[in-house]
Amino acid sequence: MFKEYFQYKGISFPQIIYSEQVLQMVENNFQVRDDDIFNVTYQKSGTVWMLEILSLIRNNGDPNWCRTVPNWDRGPWFETVLGYRIAQTNKSPRIISSHLPVQLFAKSFSKSKAKIIYTVRNPKDVLVSLYHFASMFRPYKDPGTLDQFLDVFLKGDVPFGSWFDHVKGWMNLKDKENIFFITYEELQEDLRGSVARICQFLGKDLDDAAIDSVVANASFEAMKSNKMSNFSLSPRFLMNQKKSAFLRKGISGDWKNHLTPVQSECFDRIYQERLQDLSVTFPWDKE
Repeated sequence: MFKEYFQYKGISFPQIIYSEQVLQMVENNFQVRDDDIFNVTYQKSGTVWMLEILSLIRNNGDPNWCRTVPNWDRGPWFETVLGYRIAQTNKSPRIISSHLPVQLFAKSFSKSKAKIIYTVRNPKDVLVSLYHFASMFRPYKDPGTLDQFLDVFLKGDVPFGSWFDHVKGWMNLKDKENIFFITYEELQEDLRGSVARICQFLGKDLDDAAIDSVVANASFEAMKSNKMSNFSLSPRFLMNQKKSAFLRKGISGDWKNHLTPVQSECFDRIYQERLQDLSVTFPWDKE
């Protein structure tokens, strides 16, 4: 039973940590505050990294909060049963994380001044990262072989639905002034410049020393060694970190070590079909 998914408005969710009742409350009852900051991604696209960056920016570069409070309390995933309660009781300004597609997001956001940061990542790297994650995250179905998982991923038959639909749904809002889009690859290419841009979007005026501290403490190495950020405190009934670490590599292009040329070509063909009407060019489109 634990491994079965349920459907909410055509999107799959795993049992126990999600429920239809909470998803309905998120969509229809959750009261967004004007100073909320939402950290939105498709899964395995840099959510935890962006949460660390936002936690550090909120505290003006001081890493103490990140070192003493688990990240799921600092920026709860408000569509989870537990995260919904935490998000409601957290003090402003709240950081709230979410993997929800745009059509299931809190309706009250549209009438607020709250801000969303949406991080998008090369979907081939998302696929590989999600494949490893599904093998160690107990609520997810066993991913089988990479070839089998590639098939279900491209069909969107995974939790949170299709990567293509998720990205298209959110990217259609790219002209709204309270939504900021950034790629995982940009964060890797120029973390300091990215942090400065995020600060500007949030209206946070950090000095050079504070920005340096954000960059240093949001590095992959710093997060991997911080038990409040690396999910080592996560209950064992949820994660089997002996199979795969939650924070695995934190790199771009790892898909090249996993996908065969045939698999990659199959992916490219569907990618081009599904995103042909999206007037956005991503860093990986040049590869």
